[in-house]
Amino acid sequence: MAHYIAGVLDRESMISAVESLCESASFVPGDRVQTLRGSTAGRVVKILEDGRVVWVPRGTGTELICLPESLRKVSAV
Repeated sequence: MAHYIAGVLDRESMISAVESLCESASFVPGDRVQTLRGSTAGRVVKILEDGRVVWVPRGTGTELICLPESLRKVSAV
C-alpha cells in the first residue's frame, strides 16, 4: 500500500495484491499455489491446526511448511 500512496503503484495493481493476500486464508488441499515471487509452484497437501500450509513443490516429493501469507493461489492452465 505504501507504493500506491507514493504513486509508484497503480490502483488496480494495489487492489489485486490485497485481494491475493485475502485469499491466502482460504487454502484447501489440492489448491495450486506458488511463492509470492513466483519462483516455485506446487500443490497444497494439507492445512495444519495452527493454520500453516503443507505443500509440495512441482517436480519434487518434498513437503514444505509455511505460513499462508507466503503463498498465493494460481489458476489452472
